[in-house]
Amino acid sequence: MTRRRRTLVLGATGTVGRQVVARLLETGAEVRALARDPGTAGLPDDVQVVRGDLGDLGDPGDLGALRASLDGVEAVFLLWPFATAEGVPPLLDAVAEHARRVVYLSSAAVREHERHIERMIERSGLEWTVLRPHAFAANALRWAGQIRAEAVVREPYGAAAMPPLHERDLAAVAVHALLGDGHDGATYEPTGPETLTQAEQVRVIGEVTGRPVRWEEVSPRDARRRMLDLGWPPPVADGVLAAQAALVTEPRAATATVEEITGTPARTFRTWVTDHADAFTPP
Repeated sequence: MTRRRRTLVLGATGTVGRQVVARLLETGAEVRALARDPGTAGLPDDVQVVRGDLGDLGDPGDLGALRASLDGVEAVFLLWPFATAEGVPPLLDAVAEHARRVVYLSSAAVREHERHIERMIERSGLEWTVLRPHAFAANALRWAGQIRAEAVVREPYGAAAMPPLHERDLAAVAVHALLGDGHDGATYEPTGPETLTQAEQVRVIGEVTGRPVRWEEVSPRDARRRMLDLGWPPPVADGVLAAQAALVTEPRAATATVEEITGTPARTFRTWVTDHADAFTPP
């Protein structure tokens, strides 16, 4: 990281965005964020929070808020929280008028809308970096209720294997790309340092919390029924289950991206669980 920049974080109130904000502040960077309700955003006092909503960029008022948040900004971290690319063109036009660099959080799945956004960024005239993370360690939080209540996880595909990524490591890669040089035109695939099955992740949670937790395999059909009962759209439920099934026969391999970019080895899943142990511990 070579020099100080004023940076705008879009998606600053999410799990990853908050970590990006924290890491930027640690470097001494000036940080600005766009938030629907600055009063409830819960961001540090040092962050300049501008009221605005990415979901309403067709509204002149919200586009004006975005432009205001970009005043004097050199780099933008873009987390687009929607399942379509609608609204991205005016956003990128505004970014290109003010900033010179954008770091986009895509995904290893490169869904249709994500690839569309990547292409638009590549054509924007901005310096750009794309991050395609694999599985997030934080996905394990979906098991927290079951673990607190019964010390068991009832899910399909316990043998699905992936290298869970700590959100702090993803944020560290993002900050290097935002503030440093040599990342223009790069696409990075950060992962955790080890590939673990879902059942192994559950075992680690039990070891860290001191309360043995077991994996109980259920059928994909039963899992899908439960997901639909919880309000999941059928295509989303089917996509998640298909992805898990694929990871049984073709596990995701770990990459060295985090260490190569930051100079520090990626944190283990055990470290992530230690950092979030309260979420899995009964009150």
